[in-house]
Amino acid sequence: MQETEFPWENEGFGASHRGRPGAVLADGTEPKAAIFDLGSGTHFHETSDWWVYDGDTPLAPHATALRGACSCGWRGSTLHPVDWQQVAAEGPDDYDTQGPHADWTWHIADVEHRAVPIPHDAAALSDQLRQRLDALASDAPLAALRLVAVLESSIAEAGAVAARIARADDQPWDTIATALGVTNSEARTRLHRYARHY
Repeated sequence: MQETEFPWENEGFGASHRGRPGAVLADGTEPKAAIFDLGSGTHFHETSDWWVYDGDTPLAPHATALRGACSCGWRGSTLHPVDWQQVAAEGPDDYDTQGPHADWTWHIADVEHRAVPIPHDAAALSDQLRQRLDALASDAPLAALRLVAVLESSIAEAGAVAARIARADDQPWDTIATALGVTNSEARTRLHRYARHY
């Protein structure tokens, strides 16, 4: 079972662009996922979490550096050396991974730059609605649930129309994915999901 952690997320792009520090070996390659037999029959734990490549974990090679990594497949070009003594002293959760995170942030900025911009007035309305919903969920949860149901219906209808028109243009999936700021697979899933409501 794959259980690699992706601690960095961007709300606008979802699972397509979740980030993490990625381990890099001395030869510049990325190690394969480490597999651990937990003694539970056919179930194995599989992870690419950077901290398992400390040179002491059985069946995991020794990493010398970290770089930004994204679930879309992007990998940062800057290598940040790992101080394993410091990792041992502080623990992996407290170890400074700001360098890889900054590189991933630049990647997300590039994805955002290439995506179709959301009109400012629509973005402002979305922010206001989110704040109002948060407050309503605390103060009047049943009213919030009614509003969510209304919004879900409106979103499904608008999404269906947008998906149908977007596909009518016969644009390549690469173009659609870039415009949405997601992977090709996620773009197909998103458009098909909305198109079902039309």
